Amino acid sequence: MKEITIGQNDAGQRLDRFLSKAVPLLPASLAQKYIRIKRIKCNGARAERDTRLKAGDVLQLYINDEFFDKPREDNAYLTVATPKLNIVYEDAHILLVDKRPGLAVHPHDGAEYGRTLIDHIQAYLYQKREWSPRGENSFVPALCNRIDRNTGGIVIAAKTAEALRVMNQKIKDRELDKRYLAIVEGTPRPPRGSLRGYLFKDAKKNRVFVTDTPQPGAKTCQTNYITLCSSQGLSLVECELITGRTHQIRAQFAHAGHPLLGDGKYGKLNKRFDRNYQALYSYKLTFQFTTDAGELSYLNGKSFQVDKVDFVEEYFPGLKIPKTE
Repeated sequence: MKEITIGQNDAGQRLDRFLSKAVPLLPASLAQKYIRIKRIKCNGARAERDTRLKAGDVLQLYINDEFFDKPREDNAYLTVATPKLNIVYEDAHILLVDKRPGLAVHPHDGAEYGRTLIDHIQAYLYQKREWSPRGENSFVPALCNRIDRNTGGIVIAAKTAEALRVMNQKIKDRELDKRYLAIVEGTPRPPRGSLRGYLFKDAKKNRVFVTDTPQPGAKTCQTNYITLCSSQGLSLVECELITGRTHQIRAQFAHAGHPLLGDGKYGKLNKRFDRNYQALYSYKLTFQFTTDAGELSYLNGKSFQVDKVDFVEEYFPGLKIPKTE
């Protein structure tokens, strides 16, 4: 329990508004709850959120110590009162989450504290009491893979340090099969094939470029694809990443003359369709371990996929995506 004595400069404020400044990590909704259940008192008695504070009042705050820290990237999860996650799969070691388009995975993607996928995941595990930051020496739940802000799909989070170590190594060794659904403009020819090339990144322009011939600093890239359906000048394709380069699918299909629908960075926005971000979704994940996976060995051979992809239903209504058995 902590006590705060109200000074003259803070007198006259409503209790809830004072708390938002004095304890900025405490979400407003949680503050309201704590006031209601008497975990926040004024002069030892119950208070209301609109109580006007007076100089000399003493607030008793029965809340966790971590809420009194200064806001930082590593404690942003405390600002999430109600985590919003679409969980595909969860066990004691990992968490698979279906990230919605528009949600950044990390703060350095331009999102505010408490507004990223990792914030919601950490808040979820903290509130479940599966993770106690004050009881850990260094480990925090972390993401094993990333997805662009405007791309949706399955993201892997590790709940333990060992799970993070193993999963990162498996991703590096390409022992995971990740499939994407994308809508591209036009009809790819042949309907099933492989896009190969060389990809290099221009950090100043924050984009990548694909060429057919080797270039200094360029890395090989390969995306296998199958055309599932074509209609009204658009095609739905399933993509398999053989390599995992930045913006690989977007850049390779644009280079092949079939930019992704809504992708203004690597193509041009199609005025026929009301879409201003790429139609791309990491919809299926299969664990294909060829080396020892330690405590994650039980995942070998298992496959997971999302229930639905909004742009498939919008542009190809009635089309059924095969479900994983």
